[in-house]
Amino acid sequence: MQPLLNENTPVTESALNAIAHMPTASLSALMDDAFTRRLSDADFMRVAVLLAQKSYDEGGCPIGAVIIDNATRRIVGKGHNTLVQESHPYNHGETAAMRDAGRLDFSQTTLFTSLSPCDICATLLPMRGVARVVIGDVTNASGTEALLREKGVQVDIIEDAQGIALYARFRAENPALEREDWKGVVAKG
Repeated sequence: MQPLLNENTPVTESALNAIAHMPTASLSALMDDAFTRRLSDADFMRVAVLLAQKSYDEGGCPIGAVIIDNATRRIVGKGHNTLVQESHPYNHGETAAMRDAGRLDFSQTTLFTSLSPCDICATLLPMRGVARVVIGDVTNASGTEALLREKGVQVDIIEDAQGIALYARFRAENPALEREDWKGVVAKG
């Protein structure tokens, strides 16, 4: 069966939404390598933001992440924050994407995250060998970029306006939940 997204398919918001919501293991049924190679860093960031929207729609913290193989540009892991949905303090977008990717050599990957990583994730990414991190929002949260760079991770910023607006809305609606996600339940406002 031919994948729906191929070299002749335009890269649209609908296509990126399908990529965000399809399980990673099934993506080869959705898109072929020719389509995958045409996806830009901004497109992967849009997928991360669409995953952040998924978390927000589920009542959670709007943070999504995508991991790609640098050589093939294939998505090897995706995830969104499920702190609320799974009642788990460290199911962040980045950790969910790493869990989805499994035990692989992360030194040959790029992680796209819709929001600057928290201290925990910023420590985990270089520990697991992630070579490059692309951040979609340093407007609402930042501060760990220097830590990542000190640990040898290439950090690039591709701010996504929709992701920035989504997180700002979430922060205004749920300041206590936003603090808990970033600093833990004992964090004060």
